[in-house]
Amino acid sequence: MKRDGSAPTGSNFEGGERTRSVRWSLIGLSLSMLLSALGTSIANVGLPTLAHVFQAPFQDVQWVVLAYLLAITALIVGVGRLGDIVGRRRLLLGGVAVFTLASGLSGLAPTLWLLIVARAAQGLGAAVMMALTMAFVAETVPKARTGSAMGLLGTMSAIGTALGPPLGGALIAGFGWRALFLINVPLGILTYGVARRHLPADRKATTRADARFDVPGTLVLASTLTAYALAMTIGRGHFGLLNGVLLLAAALGVGAFAMIETKVTSPLIRPTTFRDPALSANLITNGLVSTVMMTTLVVGPFYLTRALGLDPAVIGLVMAVGPVVAAISGVPAGRFVDRFGARPVTLAGLAAVATGAVGLSTLPATLGIPAYLAPIVIVTAGYAFFQAANNTAVMADVPPDRRGVISGMLNLSRNLGLVTGASVMGAVFSLASAASDIATASPEAAASAMRVTFAVAAGLILLAVAIAVLGRAFALRSASSGDGSEIEHGEGRLASAPVARKPASTPDPPR
Repeated sequence: MKRDGSAPTGSNFEGGERTRSVRWSLIGLSLSMLLSALGTSIANVGLPTLAHVFQAPFQDVQWVVLAYLLAITALIVGVGRLGDIVGRRRLLLGGVAVFTLASGLSGLAPTLWLLIVARAAQGLGAAVMMALTMAFVAETVPKARTGSAMGLLGTMSAIGTALGPPLGGALIAGFGWRALFLINVPLGILTYGVARRHLPADRKATTRADARFDVPGTLVLASTLTAYALAMTIGRGHFGLLNGVLLLAAALGVGAFAMIETKVTSPLIRPTTFRDPALSANLITNGLVSTVMMTTLVVGPFYLTRALGLDPAVIGLVMAVGPVVAAISGVPAGRFVDRFGARPVTLAGLAAVATGAVGLSTLPATLGIPAYLAPIVIVTAGYAFFQAANNTAVMADVPPDRRGVISGMLNLSRNLGLVTGASVMGAVFSLASAASDIATASPEAAASAMRVTFAVAAGLILLAVAIAVLGRAFALRSASSGDGSEIEHGEGRLASAPVARKPASTPDPPR
């Protein structure tokens, strides 16, 4: 207050208000990211308990997890586009409300199939939160700090992933399986309150006046993605006739979706989007890296059990190291992006992931836990740097009326990579072990399979590096030739340069 009792005026006061507004907006977005990640990881630990409570086989109980993941995968692009049309703040609040209500219904479900339906609804809410949190960054954070904000969101996602198993185990032991889902209710109410109070209001015109929601394209894309996800998950890595039929349906769905998007007046994904070589490279690279990261989560427990002979408690501690490293690395990674630019940090992150994968492919089992953890730390830290840089590059200059759908595509590429990694790389590990049942493989077979699997993973990362370099080269060529292929957004042109510094009068958001 001034001496005369009036409110302070001027740039300092306005700057302080803006800083607090940015801080609270980031808190709301971070809580949204935390909730969606926690919803994925917390349920896995409860599957054995649910099988016992509902007297159901694993093939039925696994749908408690699959329904959530399938809903996110199938709907994330569509809800992102819907946010561009109806308003991102309004839809994000609706997504948080749906997630919270569905969490309560999951915790109160009297039968397994009602629980699965509620989990699918919870996945719908999570899809909205995942698609729109990154889209909101450009509206809440100064451009010079976009990397830091993306790093923070990555940190919250890693924390949610790491927190799920130990928190879920404690809740089951203390309060029963229903607490796995009811815990999200107070967290969801808190997230809704913060977001409603502090997120910026929707612009009056976030998209063209003639824009319409592409219902046919959305339905075909959702069906296509569902078919692919089911093909990758049914059979738990053992591909049969049903998997082949689903993959064929997914391939036909891609063709049908492409035809629809060329005919509708307001397509879900504009055909010209994929003419941007930088965007295409970023999405493909994101999927490849996510495939490798899922490999560490799928293959790691088998290696630690069969090759090193560890008990479950120790395995849980060892497996928690990766998410903890990712959580610690997220914010520093974002600051590196702000300082040095997205492109060099992207390549540095890919180099680290490749180095760690090579280390795991030459891993001598005789050296025990330290020899396993060293490359895992390198892989997960590299992944944190890659994610912060790649997310910033993709979202840096997206037009306001396309931020939701592009954010949805970015999250979709990650989810497809995770689904593919769980199935395909799990199958590679099983085949490389040459055992009829990997759970009973000899220590030597498990160690050999580990090396083969991560040799394949290292090859995928080298492919990702090549795609990133070529995508950048094609983007520069397109920009210099002026053929207009980069009109959808400008991250291909800007990703290699550090983000411009903001004037001194603009306050820094919280670090």
